[in-house]
Amino acid sequence: MRPAALAAALALASIPVAAYADSPEGGEMAEWRAVDAETGKIADIEGVEQLARDFPDSGSVRLRLLNAQLGAGQLDAALETLAWLKARGHVFSAAAQAQIPQLVGESHAEAARALLLPEAEPVEASEVIAAVPAEAGLIESVFAAPAGDTLIATSVTRQALWIREAGDWRRVDLALADDLSGILQDETHNIGWIASSNIDGSEQGETRFSGLIGLGPLDARLYAAAPEGVRVSDLAMGPDGTVYASDPLGAGVYTKGVWAEDLTVLVQPGTFRSPQGLAVSEDGARLYLSDYRYGLAMIDLATGRVAPLESDVPVLLDGIDGLWRSGSELIAMQNGVSPMRIVAFTLSAAGKRIVAALVLEQAHPDWTEPLGGSIADNALVYVATGQWDRYDKGQPVEGKPPLPTQIRRLPLD
Repeated sequence: MRPAALAAALALASIPVAAYADSPEGGEMAEWRAVDAETGKIADIEGVEQLARDFPDSGSVRLRLLNAQLGAGQLDAALETLAWLKARGHVFSAAAQAQIPQLVGESHAEAARALLLPEAEPVEASEVIAAVPAEAGLIESVFAAPAGDTLIATSVTRQALWIREAGDWRRVDLALADDLSGILQDETHNIGWIASSNIDGSEQGETRFSGLIGLGPLDARLYAAAPEGVRVSDLAMGPDGTVYASDPLGAGVYTKGVWAEDLTVLVQPGTFRSPQGLAVSEDGARLYLSDYRYGLAMIDLATGRVAPLESDVPVLLDGIDGLWRSGSELIAMQNGVSPMRIVAFTLSAAGKRIVAALVLEQAHPDWTEPLGGSIADNALVYVATGQWDRYDKGQPVEGKPPLPTQIRRLPLD
């Protein structure tokens, strides 16, 4: 789901990061700092420095620190920040590239210019496999059936599924469906689950269902309700068939056991600011979660404890929309960094650290805003041309008619 736009910038290299008293793999893990709307208002140097220690890989936090440094005249520190950004491939807008040398002053201007990457380096590795018709509206995610050409796309604005079989698309309506977004398949129990909630803020004249809609055998329909006021979007599934769902607007995380009727709270609102992509560890012991502004977190599913997933290599861990696990890697759709990219993060043996990172695709010239998808046959099938900018509260923006939505396939070899 596309949240409010984030400016992408990163960290100050000289800020000390909180150290672990014990081994990161076997000892005590740092606690995740609870964040909310008030956290986003912190702007003083000391306050944002503490945020940078708590969230050492968050670009959103580091941009705020950079702004504070420039405002306070801490020009040497600002140059260190720019060097950190350059090392991680961050590209400022043309306007920012013109403005930053002026902000640091004549004595630092030349050094600042040398630390600004002129443009994003495209990495193109996917191929187009389909285009959802324009009449389908705003497509948020797509499910690719293994070993076949069947695709199921979820529409936010049409509140329906678009299914491609044998090359042809058809619309499938679900009774009481609201905006449809996340989608996954429980292969063991032969049930497909789709998130249904009002995530685009559209005005509705009738009651719609908020929660999970299941598609079972013999065209059965299952309805697992979310708690009142909750709007789920991204989904993930554990090895036992438990479904996990995030509410990017209300900031909670929810779960539905295999035999449970409805969703229940896993993490109360107030821990995360905008929880989005989810992925379950191979052993089913922890849930990886993207907080769009602050980075990646781990939820211990036995205790409920939340800890940051930190990295041993220089990476960006915020701006992640979709998140999937493929073997020992987390595949992250980063549409909230500059440039937008898809990255494979390699996990440590214990799954508690990131030990390597590889950009799989970046700044693709055909992208508008890459969104959700699924992994099938060792490839990520994803929405490449998101159209959130073409809609306002469910209605097309004047002068921006709906377009076909491009679906691409990215090998994960």
